[in-house]
Amino acid sequence: MTERSSRIFLIARLVAVLGLFGARLGFAQASSNPAPQALTLKQAEEIALKGHPQVQAAQLSALAAGQVVTETKSAYYPFTYGSLTGAGAESASRIAAGVLNNPIIYNRYANGVTVNQLVTDFGRTSNLVASSRFHAQAEQQNAQATREDVLLSVDYAYYQALRAQALLTVADETVKERQLVADQVSELAKNRLKSGLDVSFANVNLEQAKLTLVSARNDVSAAFAQLSTALGYQDNRTYSLAEEPMPGAPPPDASDLVAQAIQGRPELASLRYASESARRFAKAERDLWLPSVSFAGAAGVTPWHQEQLTDRYAAAGLNVNIPIFNGRLYSARAAEARLRAEAADENLRDEADRVARDVRLAWLNANTAYQRLGLTAQLLDEASQALDLAQTRYKLGLGSIVELSQAQLNQTQAQTENAGAKYDYQISRADLDYQTGVLH
Repeated sequence: MTERSSRIFLIARLVAVLGLFGARLGFAQASSNPAPQALTLKQAEEIALKGHPQVQAAQLSALAAGQVVTETKSAYYPFTYGSLTGAGAESASRIAAGVLNNPIIYNRYANGVTVNQLVTDFGRTSNLVASSRFHAQAEQQNAQATREDVLLSVDYAYYQALRAQALLTVADETVKERQLVADQVSELAKNRLKSGLDVSFANVNLEQAKLTLVSARNDVSAAFAQLSTALGYQDNRTYSLAEEPMPGAPPPDASDLVAQAIQGRPELASLRYASESARRFAKAERDLWLPSVSFAGAAGVTPWHQEQLTDRYAAAGLNVNIPIFNGRLYSARAAEARLRAEAADENLRDEADRVARDVRLAWLNANTAYQRLGLTAQLLDEASQALDLAQTRYKLGLGSIVELSQAQLNQTQAQTENAGAKYDYQISRADLDYQTGVLH
């Protein structure tokens, strides 16, 4: 083997080793930076509904309100308790102070059971049970409202992330195009075909595009941070987001949407249940003036006692409580509950007005966003044609660098508007679905 052949062989081995090292390094970098997880909007919504703390807290509150119904219904059932009682006293001792009577105390030890049963309170307990049941239903509607709030946050963050990525693509392409123009102008200036002013303008446009690119990258990071929070995560996560199909045109009139929202919004349903709960509670407070009838019974054995007592005992009785005077306590409680029920009705009416307003505003925004789809596409087409013409004029020496720079700026703005219009409309439609109560 000649010396030249040996050199060629060594160079070939070195290239092979370097290539193998580069391949391993690239594999290691790819392993340390795995591809982002693919995510659709439906998957994002399922993740949020499953683990978002707001959803969990609302569901737990609804379950807790359901337990109040059981607590209130317990008045229908007997209250039974057992007793183990032992007492010792001096001979012939009687309680003489602190009470009107003076019962004698006997030495004894006894085991017994006592039962108390409400017979009737003429509707007070039934109204309390109904009030607690309506309150539990109101909490269930609040939980549904929280679910829809979370879904809207997820949809908004999802489309905002897609929008930020689209604008990043526009910014990146703008930098590439303006870099190409700057290089061409610089080369022409070297050949004394263009002036230094042209080079300066081209470089200024390039630096502006780079600034836009930096902001676009930051917006993407911020959008994914917002999406991670909407999904219920503390850490920042990046996904490969799937495009969603474009919704159709919004309805031609908002009247039907308002009626649908009045019937379907969970916030209004919650306030309706809360208003009914307040009315039933007001009736229960009014019924405080009605008598209550209860039964009481007790039975047991007395294995050790003084001779005046027997070995066992049993007794039963019926008790009727009739309110007569309590310093206007019951009247004030009934008046308070009635006024709170009236306030709940007014809150419901006010919320209905707000819902109608929000639906109309969301419908107007959706119509505007839908119209912008066609207008931005037309704007982009016109701006692209104007840029082509400006570039041709500039190459032929018929146009100035100012004209070319303005055309580039117009196209960039048109691309930005066109890229964002699609996701703005999807966001506005998600908001319209939320306002009408169909975002589930």
